Amino acid sequence: MTDRKNTGLRGFLILMSIGALATAGESAGRSDASAGAALAQEGKRIRVCLLPKKKGVPYFTSCAKGAEEAAKALGNVDLIYDGPTDGSPEKAASMIERWALQGVDVIAVSPNDPDVLASAMRKARQKGVRVITWDADGLPDTREFFVNQATAKEIGFALVDAMAADLGGNDASGELAIITATLTAANQNDWIRHMKERLTAYPKLKLVAIKPSNEDQRLAFQATRDLMNAHPDLRGVFGISSVSFPGAAEAVKQSGKSGKVLVTGLSTPNDMRAHVHDGTVRTVVLWNTLDLGYLTVYAAEALATGKLKPGATTLSAGRLGERSIAGDHILLGEIIRFTKENIDGFDF
Repeated sequence: MTDRKNTGLRGFLILMSIGALATAGESAGRSDASAGAALAQEGKRIRVCLLPKKKGVPYFTSCAKGAEEAAKALGNVDLIYDGPTDGSPEKAASMIERWALQGVDVIAVSPNDPDVLASAMRKARQKGVRVITWDADGLPDTREFFVNQATAKEIGFALVDAMAADLGGNDASGELAIITATLTAANQNDWIRHMKERLTAYPKLKLVAIKPSNEDQRLAFQATRDLMNAHPDLRGVFGISSVSFPGAAEAVKQSGKSGKVLVTGLSTPNDMRAHVHDGTVRTVVLWNTLDLGYLTVYAAEALATGKLKPGATTLSAGRLGERSIAGDHILLGEIIRFTKENIDGFDF
């Protein structure tokens, strides 16, 4: 009888163990989306960290304003906006590591140097933090989604078409230069690649130099002056960051070459308004930065609560309505061209 009881007891314990393992397996195998749905049901507040390339730059300040609007509209988001004031990717990586240790829900990163930030972003994901990128993308395995203001091709083509139009259209001719942010900025390198592709449609335009400004307006100013001295036939300068564009425009203006050397690029209308009205700049190319920050927070909240999952093709984003998702790119999708005729209608 004792052997029978022991055998029965052992069998019962084995069955209980198998059941426990199955339950544990189910728990461990729960998707992040399911966990997010549970958070939403519990009414948990979502902590979202928004990391710009460089804090204090008007472009990113306006993005943060849009992000704050989204957090308020959603009602369940605690937004933390912070970043290195000198644009240091090493400092940005340290911030990611600190936020991950604090156990925030989502970190949204605009990487200044994707390679430098990659390790911190991967470690954050390993700790269960959801990581997305915005404004500029990181390495594919370091984030789940990229909130993209427009495709690299659309931006690159728009910049070249704007310059060509400002210089006279299809017959535009002359030497051109690019002032970029850093030589490691992945998004700007993608734009440059497509700018070169688009320049083949304008055979009389020649790209003669690409110079970094390290997200410093004074360096952009000096680099532009140096380029004008080195290339007397320079007809146009692209400033393809919100810092390099106003620096390049100011250099052209102070050199007395407004209208002779045209400047176009990417920056906020508030930063470029005076240069547009004095004729140094004819066209500013950008997107609505308020909307970019707004969309980023909606994406972060949807990811944390399980509403945004891999394979989704649209995202419901408050006042922006439905935004398209191409693969893992959430698209803002609207490039704006600011000119003397319309720039005063925008305030960001």
